Amino acid sequence: MISFPSGAMQFRPEEFQTVVDESHAVIQEAKDAGVYVFGGGIDEEVPPVRVSADGTVTPGTYPQTNRLEGGYTILELPSRAEAERWAAKIATACRCPQELRQFGYDPMS
Repeated sequence: MISFPSGAMQFRPEEFQTVVDESHAVIQEAKDAGVYVFGGGIDEEVPPVRVSADGTVTPGTYPQTNRLEGGYTILELPSRAEAERWAAKIATACRCPQELRQFGYDPMS
C-alpha cells in the first residue's frame, strides 16, 4: 500500500491540473503493467463510524486512527524494491513523499 496524508501535497494552485495529469498517468502505467489493484482517497466529508458485531453503529473512530485520511494506492508487486520504485513514481507525481506498507499474506483472501 502506497499512501500519503491529505496535507502532504504541496504545490501552487496553477500546478493543480499538472499534478492531476501526472498522477493519473502513473496510475495508468500501473494498470498497463498489470500491478494495479485499487486506488483512491478517503472521503473526508463523510464522518467515520464503528460497527460492532451486533450491528450497533457508533460515531467516531478508534483513537489511533482518528486522522486516517489522504490517498491510497494498492499494487501487487513481486518485491520490496519494485514497491519502492512505484512509490517514488507516485511521490513525484503527487509532489510529496509516500508511505509504503506491506499487507500480510492471507491465503483465504
